[in-house]
Amino acid sequence: MSDNVNPCINCGACCAHFRVSFYWAEADDGGGTVPADLTEPLNLFLRTMRGTNAAAPRCVALEGEPGGCVSCGIYQQRPSPCREFGRSGEDGVVNEACDRARARYGLPPLFYPVTPSLNESYVSQGARFAPDHVQSPDH
Repeated sequence: MSDNVNPCINCGACCAHFRVSFYWAEADDGGGTVPADLTEPLNLFLRTMRGTNAAAPRCVALEGEPGGCVSCGIYQQRPSPCREFGRSGEDGVVNEACDRARARYGLPPLFYPVTPSLNESYVSQGARFAPDHVQSPDH
């Protein structure tokens, strides 16, 4: 398997963990692209993907089971929250919401940022272990 494989195709946890709410006009009956029949009203201005406003959320467009082989049935027409949700580690940034959703399904975090040791960090900032201004005891 290639290192370039998107880990989301073996996850889907976010689709079965969060409410997906968005501006009503993103639906195709409001001029957008999200299939309106897969949404439900949340309030006057917002809609949700059907199934995501439940006590145990699961997007109606999620195909497969979280943690297995999954896909989005409307990937090209998905709403803005789905387009904007970055997986943890994308561009070197931790997404705690992604890791939290994965944990709910027993999946490990996707990204462990590398933290330098204290000594590496200290030295990289120009510090020295023996400052110049300290004289040795024999002077």
